[in-house]
Parts: sequence; structure tokens; C-alpha cells
Amino acid sequence: MMTRRDWLQRTLAAGGMLALDPRGVFAGESDKPGLITRAIPSSGERLPIVGLGSSATFAQVARSEDASALRAVLARMTELGGKVFDTAPQYGASEEVAGKIAQELGIAKQLFWATKLNVAPRNGTADPAAARKQLATSFQRIGKPVIDLVQVHNMGDIRTQLPILREHKEKGSVRYIGVTTTFEHQYADLVQAMRDEPIDFIGTDYAIDNRDAEQTILPLAREKGIAVLVYAPFGRTRLWRRVGERKVPEWAAEFDASTWGQFFLKYVASHPAVTSITPATSRAANMADNLGAATGRLPDAAMRKRMIDLVDALPAA
Repeated sequence: MMTRRDWLQRTLAAGGMLALDPRGVFAGESDKPGLITRAIPSSGERLPIVGLGSSATFAQVARSEDASALRAVLARMTELGGKVFDTAPQYGASEEVAGKIAQELGIAKQLFWATKLNVAPRNGTADPAAARKQLATSFQRIGKPVIDLVQVHNMGDIRTQLPILREHKEKGSVRYIGVTTTFEHQYADLVQAMRDEPIDFIGTDYAIDNRDAEQTILPLAREKGIAVLVYAPFGRTRLWRRVGERKVPEWAAEFDASTWGQFFLKYVASHPAVTSITPATSRAANMADNLGAATGRLPDAAMRKRMIDLVDALPAA
């Protein structure tokens, strides 16, 4: 079975250097060089459509003694114009290690830092003091007086924790606030929070073979003016297993996708409600490949249908 690393190595061996430099993919396709950006509805601030997450392999490497791979990933992202970095205290050492690397590289101010708050509720209620302490720890790790975005992770007692974030937003120490979930049984609660709470962002899972968010969550985000961070755009590893050793279809070139990673990300990015996608990786080559999806053209409605038909015909992982 071909891994993503194998695919990238074969692409490079064939002279596909565009996978490592998304600016090359963009060349000749537009007179406006740079990464595709989307506006945060509540402010108009624009973010690159693809960023970096810190769960999965990123978190695994963060727990190791050698974090040089993560240093290379963060450096590559900022070199190529990326800035959105999503983390959480629950992702092991990711928040702490990434904060240290960002300060050492001098890129902390370049990053749009998104982290989370989630003190486990007891009897359905989170301890406010513990929540404030967790948030204070995030500030220390990140090393910035203002955090760009903090979201209540996995709908963790938003009645207690969202007001704490609102206080920080009012003081100016947190710029944007929101809520997240990647659990289907919490989708209804997420939708209710989107209807009831004055939030700037949500974070949720969305992929070409996981399109539940298209039914209610994404349309509601557009209606309410809520920005969307997308998690698990590869179905974690599910989509890689489904495509196996198959080649990217030639017609993917019509929307400037030269790798499966770009194929999957461009599908997600082409939904107008999506603000930024944050796939996790611990490899600089994968980071550059992901950012290639934020360049060139995006698929239109007809092409999205063609992409869905291809993926839906693949064996289930």
C-alpha cells in the first residue's frame, strides 16, 4: 500500500517539484501570486485557506526528544506564506513544543495561533478556576500577550467555558472565540451553539468522503457569519488507505491538483463556508504539498461532483 510519503517521493522522482513549492503550481494560473485566502466574517481579516494542525503525527513527534522535524514544518509553512496553526492542550506536548519552536524561529508574530479550552466537566460542569488556569498555561506556552483564537474543545460545558473566553475577548487578550467538535453525536449541540451564541469560529471535521457538514453546519455558518476551521480533511488516514496506489486522475490538473493531498484539500477548500483547513503533519514536504492546495484554481460545482463520484466508487477503508 502506498503511503503519502511514497507518493511524494515518486512525484519528485518524476520531476514533480511543484509538490514541494506551491508557488510554482500557482505560476501562470493567475496574475495575483500568493496563497488563496478567505475572510473571517466577523472582522474581514483574511487567512490562507490551508494551515497546519498539531494532532496525530505532529503530536507524536512533539512527545519525542527530537522536535527538529516540527521545526522544519513550521519554518516551511511560514516560508511559503502559511500562518494558521491549530493546537490544543489536549494534544499532548504539541502546544508547548510548538510555542517554543515559534519563539526560537522568531515566527510567533507571523502565526495565527488557534488553541482550545476544555477542562473536563464533573457532573456536567467544568471548574471555572481550572479553566482559567488552563488558559493561563496556554498563554505561557505560546509566549504571546494576545492569542488569535481560542475555542471550547468538543463542546466541553460551553455554559461555563465560553463566558470565560468572552471575558478575554472583551479585554483584548483573545481576538476570536468559538466552539468545536468532530463527534457526530455533538453535531446538534454545535448547531444550537451556532444559533444561540455570539461566536466568531467553529471547528469541525469535513472531508470528501465525510460530507455531513454540508447538510446543516456549513450553510448555517455562512448564514450566521461564522468562520470555519476544518479538521481531519483526509479522514485522518482513511482517504490515503482508500486511494492506495492509484494515480491522481489527469483531469485533476483542471483545478491544479498534482497530488492526492491537494485533490482532497481542494475539494474541502472549494466550499465557500470554509475559512481554513488544518491538516496535521510532521513532515516539511507534506506541509509544502498541503499549501499547494491553497494555490491555483479550485473545483467548481460540476468538478466537485466528479470528484465525489470518483471517491465514492473507491473501496471503503
